[in-house]
Amino acid sequence: MKREESIDYNIKAAWHAISRMYNQQAVKHGITTSIGFVLLNINTKEGTPATKIAPLMGLESRSLTRMLKNMEEKGLIYKKPDPEDKRSVRIFLTDLGIEKKAISRETVKTFNEEVIKTIDHDKLEVFFDVINSVNDIIENSDIYKNKESVH
Repeated sequence: MKREESIDYNIKAAWHAISRMYNQQAVKHGITTSIGFVLLNINTKEGTPATKIAPLMGLESRSLTRMLKNMEEKGLIYKKPDPEDKRSVRIFLTDLGIEKKAISRETVKTFNEEVIKTIDHDKLEVFFDVINSVNDIIENSDIYKNKESVH
């Protein structure tokens, strides 16, 4: 099988192209794609518990901690103790964070509208069906789970 025929190669190539496009837009506004995705995952009114953001993005908490520190230094977010769980911290957007979140949302929305406008509805349905099946295979197949063999 040629590299170009493998499932993972095509998914990765498409994601890299999307990521490059998002980064080109993000740089114009002084942020990165990663920062944009974090902003999109923070509730504008109620804030979001810091512990909820990493799983939403598929990140390790260590990576997110560094990113949140960077975002706080840039004036995009601030932290407050969670009123329901004093051990936990909620992340809130500053006015600048709200502005950059709106730009991020518009960038994602514009890309999605362009894809929907360009690709036939039936093909998109098949795409979503296939990509969900790939995710199910990864999530549910014993082959891809870290299992220790018992001998």
